[in-house]
Amino acid sequence: MLGEKEYFSYELEHVDAKTGARAGILHTPHGDIKTPIFMPVGTNSTVKLVTNHHLYESGAQIILGNSYHLHLRAGSELIKQFGGIHGWMNWDKPVLTDSGGFQVFSLAHLRKISEDGVEFRDPKDGKKHFISPEVSMEIQQNIGADIIMAFDQCSPYPCDYDFAKAAMERTHRWLERCIKAKTNPRQALFPICQGAFFEDLRRESAAFVSEFDATGYAIGGLSVGEPKDMMNHFVEFTAPLLPENKPRYLMGVGTPEDLLDGIKRGVDMFDCVLPTRNARHGSFFTWDGKKQIKNAQYQTDSSPLDTNCHCYTCQNHSKAYLRHLYKCSEGTGQSLLSIHNITFLVQFSQLVRQAILEDRFDEFYNEHYNKMI
Repeated sequence: MLGEKEYFSYELEHVDAKTGARAGILHTPHGDIKTPIFMPVGTNSTVKLVTNHHLYESGAQIILGNSYHLHLRAGSELIKQFGGIHGWMNWDKPVLTDSGGFQVFSLAHLRKISEDGVEFRDPKDGKKHFISPEVSMEIQQNIGADIIMAFDQCSPYPCDYDFAKAAMERTHRWLERCIKAKTNPRQALFPICQGAFFEDLRRESAAFVSEFDATGYAIGGLSVGEPKDMMNHFVEFTAPLLPENKPRYLMGVGTPEDLLDGIKRGVDMFDCVLPTRNARHGSFFTWDGKKQIKNAQYQTDSSPLDTNCHCYTCQNHSKAYLRHLYKCSEGTGQSLLSIHNITFLVQFSQLVRQAILEDRFDEFYNEHYNKMI
């Protein structure tokens, strides 16, 4: 697609014999991405409360920026003047930007959707803005991410069949416009499969986006409030409909158990704001499930957040100290918990990868899944 093959390629290294879980390598201009992978979200060109130094230490191979937020502040033209997102935030590994479609979707009371695009008001200052497929491509090309997403219309949960079908068909028309507007071959454009919670629509959408020889494909419109078993069903239904030799990206999913569920069903890439959001509310991941640092049991606990974690936080601080910081509303405490949560999920995904390569993902899943819930 538009010369991407010169700069991007994907190797499907191994498929787990029992489950179909996949391990691969996505080659990009800013480095390789070993999948399956969790991608930390840096909404405003920074992962909240985490420095680039600690992102490197975490093993993060790719991070996300949000084109909607970066368009409003600081502005994609300014970012372009700094050499794009890599120069702007001094990050030399791959970056993915979303199209702004989901953010516009979430502003139901502030936006108006038409065939041309979406008109919306900035929730902070009330100013009117307009994003179309062409504008989304311009914004993302200015930002300069390695992977950019097609502008799509996401259906809410629940929604009726006619609404879901209309949104899917508009997403398809917008994809064709995105492809025409994209001009930089050093950026890979991922189409997004929509269709809400209807199997025939998912099948139709997967067939349509697969017609374009893209570097990778995204499964959108899930993790929007539906029950977890419904999300898992539609991931399991949709993933095999997408090209086997390309990475599959499940958007907006990022707890350990959700990663295990998605990987088991053939997904390669995940992102979510949850690790840092949880940290700001005192929650942290461990191999024995999610815990809450403010609990009284940690008041005198000298152990790290997780004895198997090698992050900066776990190597230097106790639960008692972190609880003290959190109870005192010290931002450092939230930052240290964020560093841990990001590192935990990044390293977790790579341990899953190793299990896939060794044909023991099924055992890994059965050993750890119930502990993570």
